[in-house]
Amino acid sequence: QVQLVESGGGLVHAGGSLNLSCAASGSIDRIPNMYWFRQTPGNQRTLVAAMTSSGATNYGDSLEGRFTISRDIAKNTVYLQMNNLKPEDTAVYYCHALVYTIGATVASTNYWGQGTQVTVAS
Repeated sequence: QVQLVESGGGLVHAGGSLNLSCAASGSIDRIPNMYWFRQTPGNQRTLVAAMTSSGATNYGDSLEGRFTISRDIAKNTVYLQMNNLKPEDTAVYYCHALVYTIGATVASTNYWGQGTQVTVAS
């Protein structure tokens, strides 16, 4: 019903920048919240950043200032601008969304992207 597709990952050297994108498509009425999580092998996914449809943001520990989340509400797309990247930022980055599908009265949190690899070389 709803698909999230990330793009923009890759290999970058420490101090470099990447901009991730995630586009949602399908039977969407509205998307109150969109998120970026990241995961390294053997660990749980952790919150990187979140943004509501009204523009409120929240960032994971120590990431605000280097990472900036933004949204294009009309395009159902969320972005993550990552600057001054560090080797410890290496992870698979996942897009996640709270979505009201068309006709639904309750939002669903079951929507995740497939993940995009970010590798930061020292």
